[in-house]
Amino acid sequence: MVNKDWSKVQPGLSAPVLNCIKKQGFESMTPIQAAVIPLILSCKDVVAEAVTGSGKTLAFVVPLLEMLLKKQKEAPLRKDFVYGVIIAPTRELATQILKVIELFLEEPELSHVTRCLLVGGRSVDMDIASLQEGAHIIVSTPGRLEDLLAERKQANLAGRLRELEFLVLDEADRLLDLGFSSALTTILQYLPRQRRTGLFSATQTKQLQDLVRAGLRNPVVVSVKEKSTISTPLLLENYYVIVEPQDKFLFLLNFIRNRKIVKGLFFLPTCACVDYWAGVLPAFLPDVKVFAIHGKMKQKRSRTLDQFRESEGTILLCTDLLARGLDIPEVEWVLQWEPPTHPASLVHRVGRAARGGAAGCSLLPLLPSEDTYVPFIAANQKVELKDWRGSGDEIKITQKLRDKVTSILHEHQKRDRAILDKGQRAFVSHMRAYTKHECNLLLQFKQLPLGHIATSYGLLKLPLMPELKPEHKDQFVGPKGEVDLNSIPYKDKQKETSRLQKLEEYRKTGVWPSKKKKKMVKTQPWEQAKQNKEEKKERRKKRKVEKQEGKKGKKRRAVTQEELDELAADVALMKKLKKRKITKEQFDEQFDGDK
Repeated sequence: MVNKDWSKVQPGLSAPVLNCIKKQGFESMTPIQAAVIPLILSCKDVVAEAVTGSGKTLAFVVPLLEMLLKKQKEAPLRKDFVYGVIIAPTRELATQILKVIELFLEEPELSHVTRCLLVGGRSVDMDIASLQEGAHIIVSTPGRLEDLLAERKQANLAGRLRELEFLVLDEADRLLDLGFSSALTTILQYLPRQRRTGLFSATQTKQLQDLVRAGLRNPVVVSVKEKSTISTPLLLENYYVIVEPQDKFLFLLNFIRNRKIVKGLFFLPTCACVDYWAGVLPAFLPDVKVFAIHGKMKQKRSRTLDQFRESEGTILLCTDLLARGLDIPEVEWVLQWEPPTHPASLVHRVGRAARGGAAGCSLLPLLPSEDTYVPFIAANQKVELKDWRGSGDEIKITQKLRDKVTSILHEHQKRDRAILDKGQRAFVSHMRAYTKHECNLLLQFKQLPLGHIATSYGLLKLPLMPELKPEHKDQFVGPKGEVDLNSIPYKDKQKETSRLQKLEEYRKTGVWPSKKKKKMVKTQPWEQAKQNKEEKKERRKKRKVEKQEGKKGKKRRAVTQEELDELAADVALMKKLKKRKITKEQFDEQFDGDK
């Protein structure tokens, strides 16, 4: 039986750390804390696997502070040295970890310890200034830390890290999912080998094992799992409901209206969906504060999250950016527009509610064609979804309500062209995201009634998409009467002036003016584009094999025009990257054939 009393940890914890733990109300340790803290204090590298909400943050913050106190007794901590580095996948999680550390630094014995947050969304010069003021503990996202190590010589961060005692990779599986593998490899090259390392994750993957071999020395693997047959908190009730595609927004809207939600999270498929619904939802919910966060927001994310934490009667629209790491005990409802792209993300999404022993609920609307997702997620992720209609709370949707809500959505788009544009982008990005579901055998794009879904978005017109068939156009219910889309203005006067000038030129020439002349390329359905991408990969692979196996004296095969065109396109792409006209991520995506 593992001892869960903080005062009996071996080696023992110091008085200031115990005092702070007591003030925060943590009377006993969680299983992951009881298993990991003694190992780290005994100078062991640790690989810890535990579900979200299990108390992993204290499992590495407590031993880190104990190390600093021990080092302080030997010699004063130097202002220009960094002794602890914590790497988190998102700036929200990094900020949350720093706030936990700051609670401990309020103790007089720890007040001399300095800390620094290095994340995107603010000036690099500010980070360099923070480092020069002193940072015994750094909490950072991998991209910003890599940038400061590799390209910012004036920061001298590599020199400050030569006395590093403890490195933590929090949510390491998420770090790799977000594509930070190369950044982590670069960071590890700058760190001293004589250090302790803690790697915390929710799942173990082959990619994660490769990282373990590269960055840890004979680590102790700790896996803490619930004895329960379900993978979500015991006080969390998970529901699903089958709704018609054209009624999904109506159902969720009435669901929110019928209950006073103190704090709720609403997960949407894409950033464009968040932007659109954040613009129109407040008109339907005048008594509810609606906030929005997604990955493309840079400056506003921290401020928005703070406002959400401090408010009541509020809903936060978000993407899977906040599926992990967000710790707000007051969240009582988690709503979802549709199943997440990765089945494992469902566990993390619903886990935002029912935290810290509180009760909570989640709701997942499904289309009639998606009903097999319920038994699938029960078997795959051990998440039992109950039918909401069995709860006795019936939400009626009448034709009169449909017409009223759709009319309001139409009027919003008629008043501001920016909302019209956002609606079009939201629908297209949503459909594209649907084609990328991991469980696409159950969630088949071909079965979607695209016209009905566009109706639920309240679109004024169907966007130009090769996937739209005649039957989809028959399903679509647009505005009553003719609408001259060219007459819809932007509220932004500058954008409207620019649009009118382009419209006038278009009427004269028949060609819409743009800054750069673009080569006309026929739009392909996403499935066809994916197939073309795979074929292009196979051709490159075949050419590489032929080159390696080629024999001397063998007559060289004639180069086809198609291969010459591919080579020219690749050269042009590399020139764009060199001139910084595109990012590394855009280069990788297009080089693989996704054009």
